[in-house]
Amino acid sequence: MMHERRFDTQHAVETPEGIALRLATAGPVPRALAFGIDQLIRFGIYFALSFTLPWLGNFGIGILLILFFLVEWFYPVLFEVLNRGQTPGKAAMGLRVLHDDATPVNWGAAMSRNLLRAVDFLPLFYAFGLVSCLLNRDFKRLGDLVAGTVVVYATKRATAPQLPEAAPHTPPFALQQEEQQALLSFAERSPRLTQERAEELARLTGDLVANSPRPLDELQGMAAWIAGRRTPAGSSATETGNA
Repeated sequence: MMHERRFDTQHAVETPEGIALRLATAGPVPRALAFGIDQLIRFGIYFALSFTLPWLGNFGIGILLILFFLVEWFYPVLFEVLNRGQTPGKAAMGLRVLHDDATPVNWGAAMSRNLLRAVDFLPLFYAFGLVSCLLNRDFKRLGDLVAGTVVVYATKRATAPQLPEAAPHTPPFALQQEEQQALLSFAERSPRLTQERAEELARLTGDLVANSPRPLDELQGMAAWIAGRRTPAGSSATETGNA
């Protein structure tokens, strides 16, 4: 799902190690949509409980009221703490709750921000919360201001490049970091190209493949070495040692 971020701001954080992070904060619209999804899920739970427990009489009604209370107030808390800051609604919209310093939200902060939803709701339809979001550059509602939390767009985890099988070998000369990244990127995409096109692009690297009759294999082997492979594809350390 693609998210429109032009109207959202950047939340800047500097870690204790001196690393600067910039997180895209989520505005009222995606947050409202995430809340709506969570409300539908809660209504489904309420309906299922209301359909079954009243059959138990007064005891069932008492249990029903207790479960209503627990679901209403602890549904978001449990998900935000145990699911990396994401309720099902936030996960569907690609959002996550974090502390202001970008650390995972803890029990105290999750409890504070969700209990204060009662204040954000006043006087009607989360009017206080909306006004607070619009007046704050990080789009924080009152609960976020008190708990020291911020709702941001969740970043996707980087995955290691999937390289084709090739015998690893060192490049003929030292490569800059940008050149190594370009080589890894080409090797990862090469299986999706025709053989002729991949070979043509491989020859454009010039001195890197020199006059090799198989430039594509050469580049894929260098990429495998840069990625950390140290044994030929399909062979084990024992086989290499016996050779």
